Amino acid sequence: MIVMNISIIIPNYNGEEILKKNLPKVFEAVFSHRGGEVEIIIIDDCSTDNSIKEISYQISHIKNTYQKLMTSIKFFKNDKNLGFSSTINRGVNESNGDIAILLNTDVVPKKDFLQPLLRHFSDPLVFAVGCMDESVENGGVVSRGRGIGLWKRGFLVHSRGEVNKLNTLWVSGGSGAFRKNIWEKLGGLDSLYNPFYWEDIDLSYRALKSGYKIAFEPRSVVIHRHEKGAIKKRYSESEVKTIAYRNQFIFVWKNATDLELQFSHMLWLPYHFARALVSGDLNFLIGFCLAILRLPQVVISGFRAQKYFTKSDREVVEEFSK
Repeated sequence: MIVMNISIIIPNYNGEEILKKNLPKVFEAVFSHRGGEVEIIIIDDCSTDNSIKEISYQISHIKNTYQKLMTSIKFFKNDKNLGFSSTINRGVNESNGDIAILLNTDVVPKKDFLQPLLRHFSDPLVFAVGCMDESVENGGVVSRGRGIGLWKRGFLVHSRGEVNKLNTLWVSGGSGAFRKNIWEKLGGLDSLYNPFYWEDIDLSYRALKSGYKIAFEPRSVVIHRHEKGAIKKRYSESEVKTIAYRNQFIFVWKNATDLELQFSHMLWLPYHFARALVSGDLNFLIGFCLAILRLPQVVISGFRAQKYFTKSDREVVEEFSK
């Protein structure tokens, strides 16, 4: 058994209804764990529903139920809505554990999900380990959690990988474990990606380029009901697409250091613009413009990240193209 101190970090925005169902399951998994100290940190990102009242009730109920509760439960509230990256970063900064385990409010962990994750961290170079997501989609369940990708036409194209292997290109920020001291060294999630998307791919990719390891653990199972999350409640499909495009540009400009990839990106841009115009994909064009507005911050963030890079982009993705 791997003995490590862990911090379970749960970000919330307007998740009142799913908190009622899912928080007790998180508590159950934590209380059944043996092997090191555990703390639970919940951060509310300035919700407008009754989330704060619900979280306070849940914490009070658990403490009354378990009079000899050794697990520390902390609750923090953002004064304004900051977005996913900033909220998670605050939770990690407030944590005391060696390992930060991130769980979105729409994620329900199986009772024994912790120990399989932790065993990977016996290797000091392991930065992060992802869970097996039993993703509830369109009335069915899709096994997710392992990501693959390749550079194509000037962009990193990522997709779901088969779950019969232990390697992964990224670990999800909604259901994964991260070593805190490496997290702090790399600077955590980049707030440039706020409010959501690409931030966990960015962090994982930077870790891999910096010589660290990440893994996928199929025995650590969580149930993920994406349609219940806050993104689809707050943002339209068009807004989500625009933000995703914007962050896709930011990722390339920040992380692609191979000259061949940089040249390829510039060479393919006219093609992508023409295709967007012909198809009427205004979200792509708006996303590009929004990324341009953040270019000075992207350059600064890129310089900070690249000082740790020891691998090329080709070396990072080559194992996923075989």
